[in-house]
Amino acid sequence: MYVRLKYLIALLTLPLLIVACGGGEEKEKKTLPPPKHASESSAAAKPGDPMKDWKNNKGIGPVKSLALGEIDPKMAEEGKVIYEELCTACHKIDKKFIGPAPKGILDRRTPEWIMNMILNPEEMIQKDPIAKQLLMEANGAPMANQNLTEDQARKVLEYFRTL
Repeated sequence: MYVRLKYLIALLTLPLLIVACGGGEEKEKKTLPPPKHASESSAAAKPGDPMKDWKNNKGIGPVKSLALGEIDPKMAEEGKVIYEELCTACHKIDKKFIGPAPKGILDRRTPEWIMNMILNPEEMIQKDPIAKQLLMEANGAPMANQNLTEDQARKVLEYFRTL
């Protein structure tokens, strides 16, 4: 009976740990070496590598097109607050942690892809080839859906542009 109870508690706790990327106490983890595609340049990508064609991948979700103008400092500051509240348990600014580092993300992903990953992570990791590969590199730790609005996700993207 006691063993079953421990098993049940562990089973019920696991989903909470998976979706807990929304803040809380930060614990440093051993930094893993960067993925082999860290530079993600076309020359370094292997044939059939989804990272090779990232500039044409807008992801799967509500954002089909997004034109970026000059950086909006107010929007970026609001995005920073959202990022610090919901994302820092899994993402560190300039190094891979549980999830990838947002610094320089626009050199590796389209704005639409970033927004769709924030807004629609479940479908992205099931259907998008880049998201699938990133999930494998994250040892199966999927991005948690923080249920942000499109406006909030856009503010987070604006913050990423300032990094």
